[in-house]
Amino acid sequence: MQIISQFAPLPLADPAKGTAVAMGYFDGIHIGHRAVINGAVQWAREHDAAPAVFTFKLPMENKMKGKRLLSTADKHALIENLGVAYYLTPDFEEIKGLTPEQFVQQIVENCQAKALFCGENFTFGARAAGTPELLRQLCKPLGVEVVVVPMAQFEEKTVSSTRIRTALEGGDIPAANAMLGMPYAIRFEVQHGAGLGHTLGVPTINQLYPAGYQLPRSGIYITRTCINGVWYPSATGLGSRPTVNDDATKVTCETFIPGFSGDLYGTDPVVEFHAYLSPTKKFDTLDELRACINHAAQRAQEYFSQNA
Repeated sequence: MQIISQFAPLPLADPAKGTAVAMGYFDGIHIGHRAVINGAVQWAREHDAAPAVFTFKLPMENKMKGKRLLSTADKHALIENLGVAYYLTPDFEEIKGLTPEQFVQQIVENCQAKALFCGENFTFGARAAGTPELLRQLCKPLGVEVVVVPMAQFEEKTVSSTRIRTALEGGDIPAANAMLGMPYAIRFEVQHGAGLGHTLGVPTINQLYPAGYQLPRSGIYITRTCINGVWYPSATGLGSRPTVNDDATKVTCETFIPGFSGDLYGTDPVVEFHAYLSPTKKFDTLDELRACINHAAQRAQEYFSQNA
C-alpha cells in the first residue's frame, strides 16, 4: 500500500483505469468503516480499478474527534490487509478550507476516481457542509458513481467510534470487540517498571498508554499476548496500582503472562483484551496481591482453553 501524505495526484500505474475511493476518518477501523472500505475494494476488483482510501490526519490532542483507538501503524496495517493499494492522508489543515465543490473536484482529479464510497453520516468540505446527497449531485455530471453504505448496527443501534469508546470506559469488552469486529488491542513499547512482579514471582510487562489514546475502565482483564508470533493467555491490570502506588494519577498497564520467561524490554507485543474480571482494589498484603494476579491468570487460561 502506498501512503500519500498530501492532497496530491496518486502515482497510479494506469491512470486510465482510475480508482474506487473509500472516504472517511476511519479512526477505529470498526465494522462500519470496513463495510465502506470493502465496498470500494470490491468495486475496484470488478471494474479493474485501483482501490484507494481518502482520510486525513489530526493532531494527537484534538477536539474534533475522540481519543485514539488505534496507533497510526496499526491503522495502516489493517487497511492494507483489506486490500487497499493507495492511502491518501493529508493533514486536516490542508483540506479544511475547501468548499464541497472544490473537495469533490480535487478528490476526483487527484485519484482519477471512477467511484466514491462513504457512510451515511459522511460530511466533507468547509464546516462539514457536504452531505452524501450533495456528493451524488456533484459527481453525477462528472460520471463518477457514488455509493453510500448503510451504517453498521450492533444491538439495534448504529456502530460508531464513540460507542466503542463508551464500551471501553465501562469495561464492556464483548461489546467493544463486536463493534470493532476484532479484539480491542494495544501495541505499546514494554518499559521498565518497579520490578515488584519479579519479586512476587509473577513478572509482568509494563506498557504505558501514550497521551491521546482511549483508556479502558480501570481493572483486571483477561487478555492474550502475542510474542514472536505465539499467543499466550495473560492477565492485565490497568490502573493506578493502589496496593503499592501512592500516586493515584499514574496509570499503568501491566500484563502477567504465565508460562513465558524472557526479556521483552523495548519490544511492542500485542495485548488483546477479551473480558473484564474485576475493578482494581487495594490489598492489605503483597501475598493477597500475588494471589489475585495468579487467580486472574488461571481465569485467562481457562477462558482460552474453553474458547480454543
